Amino acid sequence: MGKLVDVSHQVSDGMITYPGIPEPAVEEGSAVPGAAPGLGKSSGRVEMVGATGTYVDMPAHRYRDGADSADLDLERVADLPGIVVDATSATQIGPEAFKGLDLRGRAVLVRTGWDRNWRTDAYGGDGHPHLTELAAKTLVERGAVLVGIDGVGVDDTSPSAEGARPALAVLLAAGVPVVSHLCLLDRLPEDGFRFFAVPAKIRGMAAFPVRAFAVVD
Repeated sequence: MGKLVDVSHQVSDGMITYPGIPEPAVEEGSAVPGAAPGLGKSSGRVEMVGATGTYVDMPAHRYRDGADSADLDLERVADLPGIVVDATSATQIGPEAFKGLDLRGRAVLVRTGWDRNWRTDAYGGDGHPHLTELAAKTLVERGAVLVGIDGVGVDDTSPSAEGARPALAVLLAAGVPVVSHLCLLDRLPEDGFRFFAVPAKIRGMAAFPVRAFAVVD
C-alpha cells in the first residue's frame, strides 16, 4: 500500500463548520449502570447535522429520487483515481481550469487554498472560491465521477447569489457526489493517487461527514 494522506477536518464538540449550520454536540463515553461485564461503558454520542466538517453531498440533497447515504454506490466514493486541480489564483473557477486534463472516471479535487481560513471568521465570509455553472457542466461532460473542494462548497454563497446553487445542482443531477471542506490538498500530487470519501450507510441522509483520504502511489 502507498502513503496514506488524510484530507479531512476533525469534528469536535461545538465547532463551527459554516455560519448558520448547527454546531455538533459530542459526548464522550460514560459508565452504563447494570451493564454486563466488559460492556460497562457506552461508546459516546454525537448529535449533528449532515453538513458537518468534511462531508459529501449526495444526489438526494437536491433530487427526491436521487441516491442517499444508504443507496450511494461505493464506486462513486471509494478507490477512485484522483487528480488535483490547482485553482489557487481564482475566485470564480471556470472551465478553463480543467483544460487539457483527463477527468474521465476520476475524483477531481479542486485546490483553492481556502482551507487556510478554517475555523476563522473569514472562512464563511463572502469571496470564497467556487465553481461556475459552466465549470460544473464541463466536469460532467468530461466524465468526472466525484468533485471535491477545499472550501465552503462548489457554489457562490454571497448575498448576491440569492441562495442559488447552480454548480451543485448540475453535479448532483448527473449523480456526481460533491465533497466540501477538504483540506491539505497541497500534500497530494497532481495525480498518481486513489481517493476515498465514504459516508456511513444511513437511510434518509443526503449529506454526511466523511473521513476523506488518499492513497498515494
